[in-house]
Amino acid sequence: MSIDVTRRDFLKLSALGLGSLALPSRQQIDFQDFPQFERLGRVIAAGIPLHSRPTADSIVTRRLAEDEIIPVLHRVVGHRPFRINQNWVETLEGYVWSPEVQPVRNLPNQPVPALPSTTLGDGMWVEVSVPYVNLQLANPPARAPWLVNRLASGQPARFFYSQIVWIDQIKIVDDGQVLYRLNERFGYGDKFWAVAEAFRPLTAEEMSPIHPEMEDKRIRVDINEQTISCFEGNNEVYFARASTGAFLNNRGERVDGWGTPLGRHRIWRKAVSLPLSGGSAATGWDLPGVGWISLFVGSGVALHSTYWHNNFGVPTSRGCVNLRPVDALWTFRWTLPQVVYDPGDITVGMPGGTLIEVIER
Repeated sequence: MSIDVTRRDFLKLSALGLGSLALPSRQQIDFQDFPQFERLGRVIAAGIPLHSRPTADSIVTRRLAEDEIIPVLHRVVGHRPFRINQNWVETLEGYVWSPEVQPVRNLPNQPVPALPSTTLGDGMWVEVSVPYVNLQLANPPARAPWLVNRLASGQPARFFYSQIVWIDQIKIVDDGQVLYRLNERFGYGDKFWAVAEAFRPLTAEEMSPIHPEMEDKRIRVDINEQTISCFEGNNEVYFARASTGAFLNNRGERVDGWGTPLGRHRIWRKAVSLPLSGGSAATGWDLPGVGWISLFVGSGVALHSTYWHNNFGVPTSRGCVNLRPVDALWTFRWTLPQVVYDPGDITVGMPGGTLIEVIER
């Protein structure tokens, strides 16, 4: 599945097999220009304050827009009263509290000339490799709650850095822009067209098993420390910060049912990508394209990648164990059962896969 092709090569190949799919230029999808910095941050909500210093009592110079992309110069320790997380990011204009900024990169890719054949049909797994990418709904009307809500509030449909989806078609518009069709296999049925350069094809090699010869593996999830530790026998081989189930809502009220279940569990399903949703109308969530999922409780509790916050080390989720994308991928590759690229999803019966111990000391 090589992507080492030039745009001219791609267009030559596309003209042979995809010419009949060319669309008028009015359907071209904008490909956003982002700041040219190595490290960037995406503001996760509207109205986030930009401070003159990394303290909550410093001057607020302006309010940031949702999905605004800001250069990240440094990460510093500051002061935020009544909060566990005291990390801030320094930008060109000031300081922002770190949990409200998703770390992102801007790494466009060359489109692939054709999709490989798999047991799922022609297609491939891809990861968003730019801060965000605008989407065009291929099969209206909108179905998924997250999409309905964004469109109803006047926000564009978008996927964000590190989200993972399945691509099942390629087409070009008449000015040469290359588009992929995104298909969430277990979602609500919405399909999207998006600019191909925004997606990095995943390979079988990068999701290959880590230490597959070792059978004595377990993960300890520490609620008090908000960490995970991966053990082979008695040897700790990996450690990462996590965000487990929150006990309090945004108003500081105790919420039952949001905590990560204590005890000993076994991984029973793993998937490269799944949509995650749940809760009620008032406290529900609907998150598409969540990557590197390892389910270990029948109700849907999992270890997984997280793109909607940067508050690791603090209870934040609705029961799952939120991890940075790099940590979620490592645990996905290391734990049992093993998952192959095609189809990228496996479910096992009793006694299950790797042991997950959730403790509270």
